[in-house]
Amino acid sequence: MKKILLIEDDVTVRENTAELLELSNYEVVTAPDGKKGVDKAREELPDIIVCDIMMPELDGYDVLTRLSEDPETKGIPFIFLSAKTEHKDVRRGMDLGADDYLTKPFEENDLLSAIESRLAKVEILQSQKNDSGGEAVKSLSAFREMMKNRQQMSFKAGENIYEEGKSSLHFYMVERGVVKAHKFDSRGKEMITELYKEDDFFGNLSFNKNSAYGEFATALEDSVLYMVSKDDLREILKNNSNISMELLQDMGDHLMEVKEQLIEIAYASVRRKTARTILLFAHKIKKNPLHSIRISRADLAGVAGIASETLIRTLSDFKKEGLIEIEGRNVKLLDAEKLERIS
Repeated sequence: MKKILLIEDDVTVRENTAELLELSNYEVVTAPDGKKGVDKAREELPDIIVCDIMMPELDGYDVLTRLSEDPETKGIPFIFLSAKTEHKDVRRGMDLGADDYLTKPFEENDLLSAIESRLAKVEILQSQKNDSGGEAVKSLSAFREMMKNRQQMSFKAGENIYEEGKSSLHFYMVERGVVKAHKFDSRGKEMITELYKEDDFFGNLSFNKNSAYGEFATALEDSVLYMVSKDDLREILKNNSNISMELLQDMGDHLMEVKEQLIEIAYASVRRKTARTILLFAHKIKKNPLHSIRISRADLAGVAGIASETLIRTLSDFKKEGLIEIEGRNVKLLDAEKLERIS
């Protein structure tokens, strides 16, 4: 019988949820606040933890942080229960390493399903480790399929996925949408270093305990991502050297694109920089047909590496030549072939 630790300060919710779980053939241990919850987790070593966020003594975020720092409890699946429904609250919980997040009031089946799936995942991973010394992944395409079984997060256009200087805790794959990687110079000027589209990987591959993100990653349009913790990724790559090489090659290809982009920025004419940047966005976002593309002028300037005023003058010229249309703050691509021929 699997053991569940339920940490919840509301007596009624705690008792009703415990009864539900017991009727579903789980052994249930409860704690009325975060501090007692941490003690119970270390004492009982449950198979999974279900925890409220807003509690006395320690809130749920602090509970997860303390348990994640303890080698005995860091691997226990952790599910948040909370009335906090804002996206930033969900993201904070997932960034700390939670496996799932259910909002109150929740459906009984949703809670049971979340628990069952997390326990099943642990059993599957353990079985694979016993069979092959680690999670079995035979190819980069198989790794992509594995990523699709990981935590999924949605981001609105303009929302940061991670920030420069913050601890590098996860590695990402784009399921839908486009993500830009970007930095700011000492004057606050933005430089977009890469664009990631469907099935692209991104993030910091360093496994140093104190590693941090070296740039910002922001959703360029509404996007859905899969993410894997760096601890899980380390184990997968350690036991699948072929995937390590393929992943490094894939990331290396992105670095070559960045190098080519920087060379273009350094030596191309302003007209060519602007045209090539518009086409780069069109290629990365892969809209069909191409003329339906919408690109903000700020993002164009960030990738092209030119001043906004210079970009605006060049776009005005392109508009007069019938290559683009300008709609508010966006640019609409009209003639890709002519843009290709600009030198």
